Amino acid sequence: MIIEMDKEKQDKAEQQKEYEELVDKVTPTHSLFKNMLNAFWVGGLICVLGQVFLNVAKSYGLDQEMAGAWCSMLLVGLSVLLTGLNVYSLMAKLGGAGTLVPITGFANSVAAPAIEFKKEGQIFGIGCKIFTIAGPVILYGIFTSWVLGLIYWATGWCG
Repeated sequence: MIIEMDKEKQDKAEQQKEYEELVDKVTPTHSLFKNMLNAFWVGGLICVLGQVFLNVAKSYGLDQEMAGAWCSMLLVGLSVLLTGLNVYSLMAKLGGAGTLVPITGFANSVAAPAIEFKKEGQIFGIGCKIFTIAGPVILYGIFTSWVLGLIYWATGWCG
């Protein structure tokens, strides 16, 4: 009986070792430096593209505010187009957070669920799911703006 218990413990220990080896084998390894470098240059390219849009708009005689609006619209539109063509996800896989930080990342976070759930219909698919990722950002952004506006109003009212 003692021999059987030792045999069971050995079998369990061997299974545990095999499992740990399998986990080590299939777990992807990541290089922090490489990920940061990719995020830097991919995000940088997006920002350079935005600067090009801004400079071109200004060269057509638009003032800073209008050129900035056109730049934002073009970046959002391009992001949505690349999301629909499944190119933005490849960029995100390579660039990681570099694709999330600019305005293009926000546009992608709105467009991706809409594209994914369009088969469920206009209302229950796109309408209900479009803000699943971006919704909390919008909600807490608006709420925080309201609270800060209230504080600003109260401090101005009090003197």
